[in-house]
Parts: sequence; structure tokens; C-alpha cells
Amino acid sequence: MKASLSDNTKERSFSLWSLAWPIFIELMLMIMLGTVDTLMVSRISDDAVAVTGLSNQLFGSVSTVFSVLTGGAGIIIAQKLGARLNEEARTVAIITMKVTGLIGILLGIVLYLFPEPIARIIQMPASLIPLSRDYLAIVGGGLAFNAMSSAFSTAIRSSGNTKGPMVTAVSINVLHVALNYAFIFGAFGFPEWGLTGVAVSNLLSRIVQFIILAIMFVGSFERRIGLRDLRIRDRKLFREILRIGWPLGVNSSCWSLSQMVIFMFLAMLGAKDLAARTYLSTLESYCFVLGYSIALSVQIQIAHQFGAKQFKQAYSSAYRALYIGLAIVLVNATILAVFGKHFLSFFTDDPEIQQIGIALLVLNMILQPGKMLNMGFNAALNGVGDTRYSMVTSIFSMWLIATGLSYVLGVHYGWGLTAIYCCMIADEYTRGILVFIRWKQRKYVRRAQGEDERLHGSDKPVSMPIEDQKGSLQF
Repeated sequence: MKASLSDNTKERSFSLWSLAWPIFIELMLMIMLGTVDTLMVSRISDDAVAVTGLSNQLFGSVSTVFSVLTGGAGIIIAQKLGARLNEEARTVAIITMKVTGLIGILLGIVLYLFPEPIARIIQMPASLIPLSRDYLAIVGGGLAFNAMSSAFSTAIRSSGNTKGPMVTAVSINVLHVALNYAFIFGAFGFPEWGLTGVAVSNLLSRIVQFIILAIMFVGSFERRIGLRDLRIRDRKLFREILRIGWPLGVNSSCWSLSQMVIFMFLAMLGAKDLAARTYLSTLESYCFVLGYSIALSVQIQIAHQFGAKQFKQAYSSAYRALYIGLAIVLVNATILAVFGKHFLSFFTDDPEIQQIGIALLVLNMILQPGKMLNMGFNAALNGVGDTRYSMVTSIFSMWLIATGLSYVLGVHYGWGLTAIYCCMIADEYTRGILVFIRWKQRKYVRRAQGEDERLHGSDKPVSMPIEDQKGSLQF
């Protein structure tokens, strides 16, 4: 059995390209799903767009609770597979699936039962609260499906199979568009449900996504996962998940919650600023999606290399990913800035909203390189398990610079959305520079390499530099 498990691990491809392109297609299609959502909702009204924008920020913030487990689990699974500890990787996946499912059910119940109080808490404009009730209740009530899907997808990707989630994304994209069309515009004999139809479409799509990923999940490891495996418990591995995962969860929570608070600031400025930022968020996604795919891929790759004691390759992989990502996001940001007015016209005819969006797309050219720097080295640090440093820098920068300065400059001094966006730029570069310095110091890699030499002796074969390796680092 051990031999077959090792052979199975060897057959997986952990090259940057083989990991990145399915993740890119998956994320691109999911962003397209969000774009279709925004386009279709904009046909209802700009108020409906504002509701979905603020509500989705809430869902994103709530979902960061899952990242405490899925983030740590993904890294550990890849490291265990790299170290040929396949059964432990399988156990980590099962534990993560069970706990995220329970948390998702509890949070979904709260969102379903109390949509109006929650809308007031997140500073939903009073005029939009009646419109937001059903959307918050329906989409929020199905949060358990999102939680489980996140656990499934993380395990599937970390095992080296990034194509499975991609296939799922294609299916969900097609289904969601069809359901949106039916429920919003009353096609195929359905009534016109408006924004409620968008919520129902979202929920049904997530249920189908859950089913497809569950089928893939049970066969992601050498030994299939069955119902009896739900009884598996391993406190040591669970503590290991939390050790790496809780800083990731705090990091992710800081980002989502800070974005949530910033959207609350925008709600104070008015519905037009809120709508403009929602439209811009959709367009920005196309800028960094490939760069983000590369960051996610290099995290899996570095975690696998780190588990396999390939320390030099792990260190060099981060720089290769960064150079590729920077070139991509710069080209994409330039295209958006040049054709910004044309793109925005797909979403709204309001000249004031378009004017705000065009100005921000120019600033986006400055934002994206900083975001790539931050994403790339954050992913690298995560891959080797150095998650606490990113957590500390995120708490400092996101809340002091991105959120605190946004309120002072954007709301208190009345400089508006442009000032808030500049604060977000400063935050990305601050965090990017800090994590770059940390990676360049090689503290975590050197510590692990020293421990490995003490355990195995100095006669252990040394990993060759990245340029001398074949296979695993070919892009």
C-alpha cells in the first residue's frame, strides 16, 4: 500500500503551469459569473447592484471563518504529500470537511433568521433594506454549501488536481447564467423574481457545485473516502491545521472585514459611490485573476517542495512566479485604463458613476503591481508555514492604513472614493514590501533546513538549484 501511495503522489504534477492554468480558468469563470450577476442585476436597478455589492462583502467576511481551516489544511495536505505521508493528508482533508460543514450550518441559520438586523449592522442604506432582506436570507442561508465546497476544493487542489474544480466552475457558470436569465426576466415560464431570483439562482448553483465537488473529493486520494471515515478524529493533525490555519484565518478575516468596513464608508458617501466601487471591483477582478492563480499555484508548489525538503527550489519558485505575475497584471491594468469608459458602459449609463469609475481605473494601474507583490510573497510564506508574520503585518497595515486612513481622508475630510482607493494602494504596497523582506531573509526555510540536517546528517543529498531541476519547476 505504501508503495502505491508513493507512486500515486509521484504521478501528480506540481509544476507551476500545470497547477496555474486550471485555477486561472476556474477563477476566470467564477469572475465571469460575478460579472453576469452584476450585468443582470444592473438591468433591475443601480440600487439592486448596491445591495448585492454590500451583501457579498458580508458573505466574503463571514466566509473567512472557513479559511482558518481550509487555508491551513491546504498547505498541510500539500506538505504531507510532498513528504509521502499520504494517509495523514487524507485525514487532514476529512477533518477539515467535517468542521467547516458544521460552522457553515450554524452561520447559515443566523443569516437566514436575522437578515434585517444584519443589514442594519452593515450600514445598508435605509432605502435599500427592504430590497436586501430576501437576498441576505436566501444566499446567506445556503452558506453551508459554500463552506463544504471550499473544503472540498482546497483538498482537491492541494492533492495536485486543479482541473477538477475548473470543470466544476464551468458547469456552475453555465447553470447560473441560465437560472439568472429565467428568474430575473421570467423566461422559460418562470415568474419575474428580480433580485430574489438572483438569490435563488445563486443558491441552486452552489448546491450543484457542492454535489460535483463532493463526488470529486471522495476519490482525491489513493484510498477512497467513505461514510465511515466521518468518524475519523486526530487531535494532533487538527492542532497542526489550526497552528498554520489560524493566522491565515486572521489574515483573510482582516482583509474581508476591512473591505466590509470600507464598503460601509462608501455607503455613508452615497449609493453612487457604492455602485461605482461595486462595478470597479468586478472589472478589477479581471486584472489580477491570472496573477492570483499564479500565487495560489506557487503556494501549492512551494508547500510540496518544502515537504519534500527541496529548500532551494522552494525559495527560487517565489521569484519566478512574481516576475510572471507582474508582467501579466501590468498589461491587464493598462488595457482596463485605456478602455475603461467602454467597459463601464456595459454596467451603467449614469455619467457620474462612469466618471468615478474611469478615475479609479487609472489608479488601478498603480494598485495592481503592489497587489501582485503582496499576493506572491504572501503565498510563498504560507507555503512554508510562515503564516504568523503575514497575520501581524496584515493587522497593522489593513486596519491602520487601508481602513483607518480611508475613514479620515475619505469620510472625515470628505475627499471621497478616490482618497479611499489611494489608501488601499498604500496598504497593498506596505504589506507587499514587508512580506518580500521576510521571504528574502529565508528565516523559515533556513530553520527547516537546519532541522533536517540535524535529523539526517550532513551527508543528506542537497537539493540542486532551480535551474538544474527538471520537471517540477518547468513553466
